[in-house]
Amino acid sequence: MNRPDNPPIDPALDAYLHSAEAQLLSELCDWLRIPSVSTLPQHKEDIERAAGWLARKMTAVGLENVELIRSGGHPIVYADWLHAGSDAPTLLVYGHYDVQPADPLEQWTSPPFEPTVRGDDLVARGASDDKGQLFAHVAAVQALLATSGSLPVNVKFVVEGEEEDGSQALMDYVPAAVEKLAADACLISDTHMLSPQQPLIIYGLRGMWGGEITVRGPARDLHSGMFGGAVHNPNQALCELLARLHDEEGRVTVPGFYDRVEPLSEQERAALARVPYDDETLLKESGAPAAWGEAGFTVTERIGARPTLEINGMWGGFTGEGFKTVIPAEAQAKVSCRLVPDQDSAAIGPMIERFLAEIAPPTVEVSVRTRVHAPATVVPLDVPEIGAASRAFKRVFGADPVFSREGGSIPVATVFQETLDIPILLMGLGLPDDNLHAPNEKLHLPNHFRGVRVGIALMEELNIA
Repeated sequence: MNRPDNPPIDPALDAYLHSAEAQLLSELCDWLRIPSVSTLPQHKEDIERAAGWLARKMTAVGLENVELIRSGGHPIVYADWLHAGSDAPTLLVYGHYDVQPADPLEQWTSPPFEPTVRGDDLVARGASDDKGQLFAHVAAVQALLATSGSLPVNVKFVVEGEEEDGSQALMDYVPAAVEKLAADACLISDTHMLSPQQPLIIYGLRGMWGGEITVRGPARDLHSGMFGGAVHNPNQALCELLARLHDEEGRVTVPGFYDRVEPLSEQERAALARVPYDDETLLKESGAPAAWGEAGFTVTERIGARPTLEINGMWGGFTGEGFKTVIPAEAQAKVSCRLVPDQDSAAIGPMIERFLAEIAPPTVEVSVRTRVHAPATVVPLDVPEIGAASRAFKRVFGADPVFSREGGSIPVATVFQETLDIPILLMGLGLPDDNLHAPNEKLHLPNHFRGVRVGIALMEELNIA
């Protein structure tokens, strides 16, 4: 089918989008005021309120079969609109309504659950991750149904409340609901663009493994004056063991860690080299004094296309105010690995535990507990749905998107891709400096309202792909 390079937007739709901005922003702020923190039990009622709010909004915009699905965890919100016809493609839209804890509260410049517009930014927990990005696609459906009464494609929404806590309920649900969730592509806006002018399509997400390392020494905390120098301090032993997880060039030393890591092709390295992100950009965004990492790879390759092992937290002994001279009975660390395709996420924990057991001195005992694991996701760049996504971005932003891998993980993305056998379209609307998981999380509002138009353009492009 012949398709114009820049299909004109319907005047009625364009007018509606402009007139609806204030109301859409007000509604998004109402949703953001609900502190739907999935990892803290005291927010269970807030999780329910956030799910209910979204269900009511979906019903109001004209989506059908709206329901709260309870699959052993926080509610999954489902809705659909299936009147485009059997010949039209079906788009599955995924997002999450749960958010990270707001700590440390003292670093927020405004209350985290009182959305505040500051210039072109909306500051609130969940503004970018992921309520704001998901809301753009709900608004896209609203705009089309309000102005034309129909959508170019069939649409299904599945929105979870546990993404920040492992997505277990949704990952259990998807294999049991293959027919209900059947689609031709899955849209996920839970990533970022490179700048307000440069869209980005993520074609790969790293998998992950996360767990806890425990080093045990004496049977109880000991007086350091009476036992210091005679008993191996678990804090010290933990540091010694963790230091041996990398070599001097930044490579992970765990035997077998790289066995299933495929080398990057020259074609892929060339594609990643076109991403306008370098050491200088990294240092500006992170505030780090210098770049660090696996030798022989660019910063873009290290972030998205190479596996990593990171120490996320360490504790043991007395850490309160004042001073207490003890040798702790045990010390612990939280460790996570970001994984690339073909690495077996379930095998990483036992692999690390075997290595630590081999190198641990006889003065301590070491154990590793797996908390979460998920495989990586990669989408072929030549599938027609990727082409539709690229054209949708070009129509709205006037610039071709660049393609890159993402360093983070969306565990359920692989479940959708493998279980439903559909490509994943990772079309982020956030920005690299949105402070995800940190104080002063924000959403760039021009991106958000352009994102509504991107959602509309994607539905139109999928219908003629």
